[in-house]
Amino acid sequence: MSIRKHKELLIIAILSVFYIFFHIIAEPASKGTLEDIKEKGKITVIMTNNANVYYSYRDEYMGFEYDLVKKFAEFLGVKLDVITPGWDEMFQALNSGEGDMIAAGVTITKPRKKLADFSEGYLEVQQQVIIHKNNDSIDKIKDLKGKKIHIRPQTSYEQRLEELKSNGLNIDIVFHENMPTEELIRMVAEKEIEVTVADSNIARLNQRYYPDIRIAFPISESQQLGWAVRNNSDKLREKINEFFHKIEKNGTFSQIYERYYRNVSIFDYVDIKTFHRRLKTRLPKYKDIIKKAAEKHGFDWRLIAAMVYQESHFNPYARSYTGVRGLMQVTQRTAREMGINNRMKPAQSVKAGVGYLAKIYHRFDEIKDPETKMLFALASYNVGYGHVRDAQDICRKKGWGPEKWSSLKKALPLLRERKYYKNTTYGYARGTEPVRYVRRIMSYYDIIKQKAHE
Repeated sequence: MSIRKHKELLIIAILSVFYIFFHIIAEPASKGTLEDIKEKGKITVIMTNNANVYYSYRDEYMGFEYDLVKKFAEFLGVKLDVITPGWDEMFQALNSGEGDMIAAGVTITKPRKKLADFSEGYLEVQQQVIIHKNNDSIDKIKDLKGKKIHIRPQTSYEQRLEELKSNGLNIDIVFHENMPTEELIRMVAEKEIEVTVADSNIARLNQRYYPDIRIAFPISESQQLGWAVRNNSDKLREKINEFFHKIEKNGTFSQIYERYYRNVSIFDYVDIKTFHRRLKTRLPKYKDIIKKAAEKHGFDWRLIAAMVYQESHFNPYARSYTGVRGLMQVTQRTAREMGINNRMKPAQSVKAGVGYLAKIYHRFDEIKDPETKMLFALASYNVGYGHVRDAQDICRKKGWGPEKWSSLKKALPLLRERKYYKNTTYGYARGTEPVRYVRRIMSYYDIIKQKAHE
């Protein structure tokens, strides 16, 4: 064979190697690039199901991170798709091409930079020790000596606590696999555990739900949250940075932040003395409106009055951080569905709220006992009809009667736990909230009946 022929074969072989490299080896790296996202017309974002990131409430999706990624998808001019593989599998899902980026309240750390590229930081946080408000034995880091500190593994909390241990602080780190930080905060509030750690934003948010916690002191310097993309997705990362610069400048970021983190006092914390006072000072203004709406749907007006108090404390201008408004804390979607145009007008709010409650009530017609049926409807009004149906599915799997309130109030709190909600249709929910919500309404209802407000 001639030398020329050898050279031709060698060139062909080299070209073949390059072809294989660029089309087989290098091809996955191009997935998830900005060009691919725009070509598909969709961005797939990897998130986690929790109150800080992404969840469904009253049949609408929300969460601080979710509101941000919705705006980002609009900024790109594409549709948004969300996947929730679980905290421990987010980076694997990113690098395997299942999603285009991670937006889940992830702190930027050196170990994580080895797994992916990060945007510029968009929110400064600090790791805080969380204890019960009545715990006066822990005021500074050295007071943690000998304590069990409960956290989720593979977090920045673990990295920081290990540093403290290596510096001589005698602590016992207890790991809870795939357990949301907010669940550990709940456990502190209910004295099931003594200490956990949470980023400052998560801690402040959860004070709304668990007012019995205390944010004791920080154990870290300030850190930044960032969105993660696959290595070499430079154009996408640059676009994310451009987006954050824009929403910082035009005030959109502040609006979203204010919605979730500024007003952290619990909205409907039980105060019986206040309730008795407002039965005299506020209820009379709205009594006729409540009676008329209740009578239309065959409900006891005193139960509806108890519900209105739980929702708004008889304040027609009440506004929750979730965006619901008015006496019955009606969502915009429900307002449209019920045909009202001003949620702040008492008559319209009560009409829409009671009408929507009646609609949900009749979706549980398989439940024959009217009182039980109402408890299911009230829970659905609070957390969303879909979540209640998910909880009923859990009841069936556990052999509990899915049409009994005693079963549902055990199943709803399980929607906080990934091992349960990962197999449901509507995913994560703060399942303790609807149980408390119903209990409070029934307590208020009993008081109104005893006081015979006719």
